[in-house]
Amino acid sequence: MHGLIGKKVGMTSIYGASGKNIPCTVIEVGPCVVTQVRTLEKDGYTAIQLGYGERTEKSTSKAMQGHFKRAGVSPKRNLVEFNDFDSEFQLGDTLKVEDVFNEGEFVSVIGTSKGKGFQGVVKRHGFAGVGQATHGQHNRLRAPGSIGAASFPARVFKGMRMAGQMGNARVTIENLEVLKVLPEEGVLVVKGAIPGHKGATVVIRKPKAQ
Repeated sequence: MHGLIGKKVGMTSIYGASGKNIPCTVIEVGPCVVTQVRTLEKDGYTAIQLGYGERTEKSTSKAMQGHFKRAGVSPKRNLVEFNDFDSEFQLGDTLKVEDVFNEGEFVSVIGTSKGKGFQGVVKRHGFAGVGQATHGQHNRLRAPGSIGAASFPARVFKGMRMAGQMGNARVTIENLEVLKVLPEEGVLVVKGAIPGHKGATVVIRKPKAQ
């Protein structure tokens, strides 16, 4: 198996072998259960569907209740498919952090970034604004400036960096080193930052086998 589902706990720092203080993120990973096995004959492709996080039956639709009962597991909050696996799985199998990840490996973490609402060009794109506050630059310090040309092409090109919605998007951070695997706590410690707020659901994947 090459990935699991988890929850962002928060950031901390640890001292490495060289004595440097390393910023890292703590992720509570799994346990995840196999809720569906996709096969080439039935579904046209092979994949393993994993479930993570508990959900009440009251908050689960009838169709999904039947889906989970067929797998012999309680209703799960998050479902993710993984199509890169190297062993056989049965419905109801449980996967923990120590079954998939090892210290020293590199992983990619997928999550939803924090939503920051409608933001201007300085915060959203790093514009510098007008360099000076004198000589008639009234209320122009954080303005975007000109956005178009003249009568030709008489329009604004697509992709122009302007103010707008920032954050709340699917983000993948690649090549994060696994610093520690704590099986007793079901915790993974990775170097650096990952997307999302504290408590946000994330997907941790190892690089696909070449």
